[in-house]
Amino acid sequence: MNVARIPVLMYHRVGAVRSRREARYAITPARFAEHMRALARAGHRAVTIDAFMAWLEGEAALPEGSFLLTFDDGFRGVREHALPILEQLHWPFTVFLVSDLIGKEDAWIKAANPARASYPLLNAEEIRDMQQRGCSFHSHTRGHADLPTLNNAELADQLAVSRQALGELLEREVDYLAYPYGHFDERVEAAARAAGYRAAFSTHSGFNRPDIERFRIRRLDVYGSDTSARLLRKIRLGGNDGRLSTLIRYYLRETASRMTGRT
Repeated sequence: MNVARIPVLMYHRVGAVRSRREARYAITPARFAEHMRALARAGHRAVTIDAFMAWLEGEAALPEGSFLLTFDDGFRGVREHALPILEQLHWPFTVFLVSDLIGKEDAWIKAANPARASYPLLNAEEIRDMQQRGCSFHSHTRGHADLPTLNNAELADQLAVSRQALGELLEREVDYLAYPYGHFDERVEAAARAAGYRAAFSTHSGFNRPDIERFRIRRLDVYGSDTSARLLRKIRLGGNDGRLSTLIRYYLRETASRMTGRT
């Protein structure tokens, strides 16, 4: 049976978590492995980004439990800590790269708060190796810019130059974009289309169905503080609130709705 809706999971850095603030966008290797094994036990299975897009277009069917696994920014810890467990599970995944910062560090975080620690990003050799091992790469712009704040020329540069540079590095088309910070508007969408992208990923939570707007694909934000049980509840509910109380209220509403339908 073809699945009716598919969640897209969004992670960032996998590695040491030194504070509660870092846990918003970082997850320890042990907890990440727990997440993946819990998903597998629950019958979920990662699919490629191309298979996901083919499903959206009605060109392919995917089974229940399918999900798309994504990582923003291109941190080296994804290779060091996430890749081994994903290879064990034979699960594909996608990393959105900041093209001007390949082999460097997360400069956008230091610019926002110089006191915060910085972390290394994947270099070209590591990216090519990962590409051969089941990972796909797409664009997170040229410099992790806040796209709606840019003028038209700057916006086109962030989108088009990144797509071209990554295409040359990967020797394949770069079709997909993840908006930095999740920030976009209609002008940014239009510029992404003009730059040649086929679709773009937001940070708006929810499930994806075939009628989803292609430049507003939804993702579930996975935090380093999320337990495996909370992650599974997020997927069940299609939202970033994975509290048990939220799931209970959901089931109560579903039960009430079914009972009302019988009367």
